[in-house]
Amino acid sequence: MNTQGLLFDLDGVLYVENRLIPGALDVMQRVVKRGIPFRYITNTSTRSLATLQRQLQDKGLPVPAGSVFSAISAAVQWLGDNGIRRICPVLDADAQQDFARFEIDEQQPQALVLGDIGERWNYELLNRLFGYLIEGARLVAVHRNRYWQTERGLQADLGLFVAGLEYAAGVEAVVVGKPAQGFFRSACRGLGLAPDQVILIGDDIESDIGGAQQAGLTGLLVHTGKYRQDLVSRSGIRPDMEIETVAELPGALPELFA
Repeated sequence: MNTQGLLFDLDGVLYVENRLIPGALDVMQRVVKRGIPFRYITNTSTRSLATLQRQLQDKGLPVPAGSVFSAISAAVQWLGDNGIRRICPVLDADAQQDFARFEIDEQQPQALVLGDIGERWNYELLNRLFGYLIEGARLVAVHRNRYWQTERGLQADLGLFVAGLEYAAGVEAVVVGKPAQGFFRSACRGLGLAPDQVILIGDDIESDIGGAQQAGLTGLLVHTGKYRQDLVSRSGIRPDMEIETVAELPGALPELFA
């Protein structure tokens, strides 16, 4: 392999909720010390970029300038590239800070931007969003993950609501985060590398590994976070590489870490 850069998924790979995976800090310190091009990538849609960077620093992880690429960043980029000016954001207040350049329109928005809002989902909200969609608004999903890992186990994720709105309104969502190929390729461009020069380290067999492989990257699956062997078997996706935890990464990639 001609590996020159790395993309690290966050939750489930480097930490689970607020608990660092053993060995993760040492690996990231070695990555920075050796000058290996890398990005932290995440589908997290509840936090602004500034908040996400601060929280990574609070965990003790090294966060060089420009090292975080999030699905929120990708959503802002997509809206701007497609001439969208008026949006209805279905996002936590902190994440909405990154959309300050857009007009909030809850009458005739050009696009709905869907992120994680936890227990605030309800029938009234879904029906209002359905109304916007049948009037022609675009459905922009920060991601459409099926589930996520918490300290209590796997929990249903945003994809549940994205799929329901697509079905009801007869539309197809624009997904800007993982597993969209454009997300991974944008992250690679930020490194100045071609996709076949980059390895994605992730715990989600579909959004991480499958999406990365479709975009031309090498997919390395860790057995932490969302990883479940039965889910991997059912997916039909075969990782290019597998390790137990991110702590084993230097041994798996000696050409980068030697």
